[in-house]
Amino acid sequence: MRFAPSNEHTAFAASLGELLRGSDVPGIARAWAEGDHGPGLALWHRLAELGVTALLVPEDAGGLGADAVDLAIAFEVLGYHAVPGPLVESAAVVPVLLAGSAAGQGWLPRLAAGESLATVAVHPHVPHALDADVAALRLSVTGDEVRVCTGTGTGPLRSVDPARRLFALPPGELLPIGCGAAFDHGVLAVSSQLIGAAQRVLDDSVAHAARRTQYGREIGRFQAVKHLLADVAVAVELARPLVRGAAVALAGAAPEAARDVSAARVAAADAAHLAVRTGLQVHGAVGYTREHDLGLWLTKVRALIGGWGTGSFHRRRVREALTGAADGSGGGRT
Repeated sequence: MRFAPSNEHTAFAASLGELLRGSDVPGIARAWAEGDHGPGLALWHRLAELGVTALLVPEDAGGLGADAVDLAIAFEVLGYHAVPGPLVESAAVVPVLLAGSAAGQGWLPRLAAGESLATVAVHPHVPHALDADVAALRLSVTGDEVRVCTGTGTGPLRSVDPARRLFALPPGELLPIGCGAAFDHGVLAVSSQLIGAAQRVLDDSVAHAARRTQYGREIGRFQAVKHLLADVAVAVELARPLVRGAAVALAGAAPEAARDVSAARVAAADAAHLAVRTGLQVHGAVGYTREHDLGLWLTKVRALIGGWGTGSFHRRRVREALTGAADGSGGGRT
């Protein structure tokens, strides 16, 4: 399956990137980690004006009625800039859960307009809800049961990413809806974020290697450094088509969509992990400092790799889809 972005996709990504480049997202992420949500919510409203929060909301609910391909394009840019907040939950998962339901008639227009944020826990893969103290709508999914929770429950719990505030939601009221492909949309969104983050770390590492000198030469001219960066570039370029191909399959409700989404998730996570490891090597000691922006992507990638299903779960999912054999083991933990 081949995917090439349309002119509309390219223009949308460029507009979103321009907005985020001028928004001091690293400063917003640090403020969010400290509990100051004001700058982040202001950015959220600007993202809503651009249509990010309305992508998967049906047109009759005030949204754009877009599909998983548009979602993948947007979330790669969001990952490139390390935007904090419950983006996956509000823009990718909850609109799919609530589409066509009575509950959606009240919530979806608010989500599309950026007036409200939503979060969701999907057991066992996503046991904790992100930013439940900021979200107006909190959902908990177990199997095919979807419940709406009125409180934030236990939290915030610590994450490797300081900008991620996790909560164990309390029991809630059962909603008469199913979960459909909501989980796969969440996995796709995370995979796209990982590709964007990997590309950002690669770009920053290349720029640093062109500036940093040792023994009178830029370190980017050393063959060992070139090879490290080339390996990352290859990994990202091989993973990106898998993510975009999975978006096409999911948008078309293809029978193999779940398999493709999991395969994309594995490749994106591996590429992002290689990117941050290499980024630390290239940046050296400065990359470990709290003041350096590299840390924002390092911790975000580490958290995303462990979320929305473990690597072992997604590899097993692909294997079972290819062989038709299930081993009966659980879905992993995050």
